[in-house]
Amino acid sequence: MGKIYIVSNRLPVSLGRRRGTLRFIPSLGGLATAIERFHLGRKDSVWVGWPGMAQERLSRRERERAEEELAVRRYVPVFLSEEEIDAYYNGFCNAVLWPLFHYFPQYAQFREDSWRAYRRANDVFAARLLRDLQEDDTVWIHDFHLFLLPALLRAKLPRLSIGFFLHVPFPSFEIFRLLPWRAEILEGILGADLIGFHTFDYVLHFLRSVQHVLGMEHGFGRMMVGDRVVRADAFPLGIDFDQWATGVRDPRVQEEVRALRRRIGEGKVILSIDRLDYTKGVPQRLRAFQELLRRHPSYRGKVTLLLVAPLSRTRVREYRAMKEEIDELTGAINGAFGTLEWTPVLYLTRPMEFRSLLALYATADAALVTPIRDGMNLIAKEYLASKVTNRGVLILSDMAGAANELSEAVLVNPLFQESLVNGMLQALSLTPREQIRRNKLMRESLRRRTASAWAQRFLGELGEVKEEQTSASGARLTPANRSILLRSFRSAARRLLFLDYDGTLVPFKDRPERAKPSIALRQLLQRLAKQATVVVASGRPRSFLQRTLGSLPIDLIAEHGAWVREHGGEWIQTQPLMADWKDRVRDILEQFVDGTPGSFIEEKDFSLVWHMRTVDPDLRAVRTKDLLNILRDLARNLPVDVYEGNRIVEVKNTGVDKGSAARRWLEKETWDFTFAAGDDPTDEYLFGVMPAESFLLKVGVGPSKAGTYVPSHRDIIALLKEMGREG
Repeated sequence: MGKIYIVSNRLPVSLGRRRGTLRFIPSLGGLATAIERFHLGRKDSVWVGWPGMAQERLSRRERERAEEELAVRRYVPVFLSEEEIDAYYNGFCNAVLWPLFHYFPQYAQFREDSWRAYRRANDVFAARLLRDLQEDDTVWIHDFHLFLLPALLRAKLPRLSIGFFLHVPFPSFEIFRLLPWRAEILEGILGADLIGFHTFDYVLHFLRSVQHVLGMEHGFGRMMVGDRVVRADAFPLGIDFDQWATGVRDPRVQEEVRALRRRIGEGKVILSIDRLDYTKGVPQRLRAFQELLRRHPSYRGKVTLLLVAPLSRTRVREYRAMKEEIDELTGAINGAFGTLEWTPVLYLTRPMEFRSLLALYATADAALVTPIRDGMNLIAKEYLASKVTNRGVLILSDMAGAANELSEAVLVNPLFQESLVNGMLQALSLTPREQIRRNKLMRESLRRRTASAWAQRFLGELGEVKEEQTSASGARLTPANRSILLRSFRSAARRLLFLDYDGTLVPFKDRPERAKPSIALRQLLQRLAKQATVVVASGRPRSFLQRTLGSLPIDLIAEHGAWVREHGGEWIQTQPLMADWKDRVRDILEQFVDGTPGSFIEEKDFSLVWHMRTVDPDLRAVRTKDLLNILRDLARNLPVDVYEGNRIVEVKNTGVDKGSAARRWLEKETWDFTFAAGDDPTDEYLFGVMPAESFLLKVGVGPSKAGTYVPSHRDIIALLKEMGREG
């Protein structure tokens, strides 16, 4: 077992200077707080990230000293230039991904130079990691700054164990599709083996985007990416519960609580604490508090809003405008309602140290945590953990990921002023008994679901995914087995090859008639035919095979075995043609075509096929399920089989299959070498009749009688080219 590499945009500490001397400052933020204790508690963990200072501002000696001191805590710095930081972090992460993923597309600035900087920064992280990584290591990548990193590492170390966790929301497909580089982002993420999100809603948004953008199907959160099972799941992030629950009892914290009370008085305190960001809904909170005081004069002088909004991203125009708006609102509220004895809104813009933050939590009778959109929001959890008496009320946005877990909170719509006002009224009137009941339930849940338990669960399931990959569908064709196969082929006198067409010799197309054999493929089949009996066993109509492959010196199986043709001979029908059922089935399929844009019907002699390759994935899933239910019920009284293939549903005569047709060749003579390759369930009939000593290959991962697989049709072509080189 190798090391665990935690990778994030920022290290848990930042480099700074005081009076010209380099110093290390603890980073603020949920990610550092949540994971650092886990990291420090393990000897096999290494944390990789940017140290918070541009490399131009550091001399060579300072960089060396920084690396040495960071190494003591097993931190590895990734140094970035001022230009890279500005274009990658400010230009793409904060100006594209942050607004888009939080449902503020109007703030997204799509610029090609920012995208190039984002790619370069991910390349820098990859290069630094690859200096140390071994294939038995585990890499756990965090957040939207490093979407491309999983695939970059996978390309260099294919068997590496890679996890990715997104700490912000993953938006709905309707929002995500606005991103010009959506395919590259998804492909980057899918380099990971396990992809984690805070809530199941985010998982579904991600899977739907993968399906729509990349055309990749999924089931139970699992996808096939090449030859790997990749899984996406929800892992709600917790906090270090004991750190907050015990820290609030510190005498220094209690002294700060008393000082706050002396400043505020004995009235009720509503705490609002969030960094200044348009996703947090701070102006909406202020307006709702203003409305509360206007409508309910009895609360004037008795309720104080303690507003803590540390400044962030002051170089961004939207943030500066928000700061001005909050300043104006605060001034307006205090001017309209304040007295010499009472200030309605106490407003702080400086970051809070741990002890001061605990004092604020302990003092507050209610916490107003109402982001417009938030991946999780740990402030809500920290507030509850600090309420050791179980007194206090959490007012929580139903748009925060934490709302899924903290259902006993007072849940509000952060954009609806009436909901915010009513939420504050409910919080101020909740009885102590009801407060204790609610908080006991939520605090007990938080006590169990800590940040450490979250990390252990994620890494444990990452290990399970890696085990699943190795046992998903037999063994991948290894170089050693490939050499054995080629030696057997070359030493044999009588060779027989069965080759499926779509998905095996050619890639799938949106319409089947477009998947024509290339000149190179025709030449390859011609070379192979000089050394072996080659049989293309396809589900295609005989007319298509005759037109595209009929001139080659190979044999053909059409319509999954309904028709066969040996080279130089005529087409032979293997089963009596029974087509009485077609009219009934065609009527059903036509109804589905009318209600499913992009779908169409293909008619063959022995079957009808409903194609849906270009249909919207969500609609396709619904229509396929409905159609299969109808057809399978109908098939009980008809001489047909219903088969679901790769974005098709086919109804064909019973008793027609590739295995039955293949016996014509297998029983004709004794073969020294037999081989079959295919990609879908119809090929399993073929695999089932092949002699025990045959070489069988499935294209793609999945249960199969073949027992051995290759990732794609390109691997089959490469293998056939090696066979065709002889003679």
